[in-house]
This record gives sequence, structure tokens and C-alpha cells, in this order.
Amino acid sequence: MNIHEYTINLIVSLLATKVAGDAILEVYDRDFGIEHKDDGSPLTLADRCSHEIIFDHLTSLPPEQLPVLSEEGKDIPYEERRTRDYYWLVDPLDGTKEFIKRNGEFTVNIALIHKDRPVLGVIYIPVKDTFYFAAEGLGTYKLEGSEKVGNLELREEKNNEKVIKDLLSDILRDSTRLPVMPSAGHRSGITIIGSRSHVTKEFEEFVDKMRKKYAEIEFISAGSSLKFCLVAEGKADIYPRFGPTMEWDTAAGQAIVEQAGGAVLDVETRKRMSYNKENLLNHWFIASLNSSIVYDI
Repeated sequence: MNIHEYTINLIVSLLATKVAGDAILEVYDRDFGIEHKDDGSPLTLADRCSHEIIFDHLTSLPPEQLPVLSEEGKDIPYEERRTRDYYWLVDPLDGTKEFIKRNGEFTVNIALIHKDRPVLGVIYIPVKDTFYFAAEGLGTYKLEGSEKVGNLELREEKNNEKVIKDLLSDILRDSTRLPVMPSAGHRSGITIIGSRSHVTKEFEEFVDKMRKKYAEIEFISAGSSLKFCLVAEGKADIYPRFGPTMEWDTAAGQAIVEQAGGAVLDVETRKRMSYNKENLLNHWFIASLNSSIVYDI
């Protein structure tokens, strides 16, 4: 995949999450009915609308039509996925519980997978109108406000390399390169971020273990993929997850942390968390900007 293709895939992902986020907010701002999926997690109209919008953008705008694996879409059989160099991995509404609670901490996530790793990630927070995004070789950025993204017109310009390059330059000019705060390692204290909805016994045991290593422990909580974003920003030092997640829950966030200079460690294999597995269920993991923290656990 060349630089132009990477660039347009990033811009399309930003646009897709923005349009999908607007559709989610239309439901969020009014009464909505809730259904339940077979796995017991809540399903909303917003989830379906977001998926359809993202699928349309990802299959119509980029120069190459790549398969889309989405929490809400049809599964791509493993026999097909394992032979693919690239495919999209999407969570159209991450943090459904946060959506139902109306605390605003839900996101729209898009990742581009290359073989077994995420090389591009976009996380959009509709309520805050804020993007976190990353691409291999580009780094990780935060963009507050979607004026530049919302006004993008790509259908006529997607093959014009200069126009696409200028669009990205405009977006980066308004964005902040991450991280903006130093990670732990040079401080006596550490900030641990965890889930608002999924606190486990193992997480509590992990916090107790950290208390023996650091003089001060601060705990903050956040919903959905916001935890990855706050790690990448430097507002949290470590995000341990000792509970079930799927690949679409974590791919965009992992790209964002890694391109900010961090690591996401598979607790079971003690290696970088990988993707495109036959079973899309993740192992437990730990994410941090400071790899020494991750690999010392």
C-alpha cells in the first residue's frame, strides 16, 4: 500500500466516523428502543445506522475496496481473512452501555489491519466532537472539532494525490501530536485507567500489585476505547484489561497507542497483541506508553 493509499484511507476513516457519529447523536438525543444481541450485549438503532454508514464509506471511497469486518456486519470467514494483506476492522458503536447510561463516553472505531496488526486507527467521540487518530509512519494525533473533516468532499477528488495530501496537511495543522504528557517511569506515582462497566477481581489484584511498586496510585475510569486514547495522550500511564474483549474493540486503540510510542501486551503470550486470529476473542492485555512498565509486570 503506497503513501497516497494510506493517506486517503485515513481521511476516509475520519470522514466515516464523523458521519456515523452524527447519525448516532440523532438517536442519542431522543428516546430510543434497545434490543439485545445473541451475546447479551445491548443493540441500538444507532449501532445499525453507524455500521451502514461506515460500510458505505469504506467500500465506495478508497481506491481499493477492502473487506470490512464489523461487529454489526457479516463475518468474513477466516479462510478468506487469513490470506488478506489488508482489511478493515470496525466497531460502529463502542461503549453501548455508556450510550444507554447517557454519559457520553462512547466512540466510533475504525482500524486498518495489515496481516496481524493494526496500522491505522481512528476513534471518534461524537458527544465531544473529538478525534484520536494514527497511522503507521505518521504518528498519533488528537483533533478537537470536526469542521475540516465534516466539509470533506472526496468522491470527485479521491484520485488527486495533491488534493488528498493537502487535505491531510490541513487536518494535521489543526491537530495535536500525542503524547502531550510524560509517562510514568520518572515519577514516584502512576495513574491507572480502567473501565466504568467492567471492573474484575483480577483488575483489583493488579492495582494492589502496583501499590507495592509505586508510592502513589491514582485511579481514573472511562468507558469504551477512551481508555486507549487517554493512555496515548499521556493522561493515564497504564490500562490493564482483565476481561473479555473482541478484536474490533481494541484494534483502533492499539494503533493509536503504538503510534504514540507505546505498547499493548498480550498477557498470555507476553508479546504484542495480534489480530486476524481464527477466534476473534482477545486475551487479556496491558497498554501503556512506557514499555518498561508493560514488560515488567
